[in-house]
Amino acid sequence: MANVLPREKQIAAVHALCEGTSIRAIERMTGVHRDTVMRLGVRVGEACGLLHDETMRDLPCTHIQADEVWGFVGKKQRNATEAEQVAGFGDVWTFVGFEPETKLAASYVVGKRDYLHTHRFVTDLASRMRSRIHLSTDGMTEYGATIADVFGEAIDYGQIVKVYGSTDTEGQRRYSPPPVISVPKKVISGEPNEDEISTSLVERQN
Repeated sequence: MANVLPREKQIAAVHALCEGTSIRAIERMTGVHRDTVMRLGVRVGEACGLLHDETMRDLPCTHIQADEVWGFVGKKQRNATEAEQVAGFGDVWTFVGFEPETKLAASYVVGKRDYLHTHRFVTDLASRMRSRIHLSTDGMTEYGATIADVFGEAIDYGQIVKVYGSTDTEGQRRYSPPPVISVPKKVISGEPNEDEISTSLVERQN
């Protein structure tokens, strides 16, 4: 690809991908076939993953906010058959460990919102930290057990849990989440500062 597609075209396609432009729109804008755009995206993404893995080590972070971003492969989970789900179609989540002061994405894992991938994410996050951290997450059940397993007591960990109110839609489809009526904070382990238990910035970034 590097010997065929001019570098300026590669840069233009990758720039558009980073801006969230659709594959077919990039094809129309640059004249580069959509299959080539997708291959280029995979190649650059894999290189970025290697660069991140090599450089995000021994990080002096003191505070980390963690959150999960929802997406899907091919089709949403409820529309995927059992065979399609086995093949990898359906919902997919990107776990992100975010340093709020520098806006650094210290760690990420892509997979299902289950114990296996939560444990993989927490393990990866721990391996990149230089010392004890103050960690904030939402109230997803899998976090408690995995963080205790990976960090033990060597962490100051708190959860922030959004409590949603009910909305009466009279059977109509709802296009926005119900209102948040309270946001209690919970100290899970160590001595986290309750004022600093927050996932606001990682949620905004996501």
